[in-house]
Amino acid sequence: MNTYDFDKTIFKSDSSYKFFLYCLTKHPVSVIRTLPKTAVYALFYASKKIDTKTLKVQVFSFLKHLKDVDSDVTAFWDKSFSGVQKWYLAQKKPDDIIISASPEFLLIPACERLGVALLATPMNKLSGEIEGLNCHDSEKVRRFYKKYPGAHTENFYSDSLSDTPMANIADKAWLVNKSDIRPWPQK
Repeated sequence: MNTYDFDKTIFKSDSSYKFFLYCLTKHPVSVIRTLPKTAVYALFYASKKIDTKTLKVQVFSFLKHLKDVDSDVTAFWDKSFSGVQKWYLAQKKPDDIIISASPEFLLIPACERLGVALLATPMNKLSGEIEGLNCHDSEKVRRFYKKYPGAHTENFYSDSLSDTPMANIADKAWLVNKSDIRPWPQK
């Protein structure tokens, strides 16, 4: 099996950011009302006073003001699914696994369209609260082995060196920059 990061790897952009912008245009009042606090949290994050999980929960706090999150997610993917990289579509296999720090509720429809499995950050789509840990760096490996005990990954693809823990468990790992795919840098 092959494992993949999602954002900026098989999807050209960051899906969370794109979904935020989509909701900002579709539901401006719902998103704008959370922006002042989000800006403060972003400053705290930049100065390393809060962690990624805390910032992410605040960024997604706008969800509690949406009437139908599922409908918005579906409409978002109807508009954005073309952002899936052509190189990925050409090599996609049914046993591929996407492992992402993005919210699970956001990526489920994309992975269903692709026909592949997903491990992602469990987030309450009605509140933006993360249920457990952010699925990032070594947490990706922990979740992978928890869901697929004894599984073996042949190839791992990501745009970020923060995914080195996943790269370390793969036979081969690949660093992705748009459609430029190179072997993972050696330590």
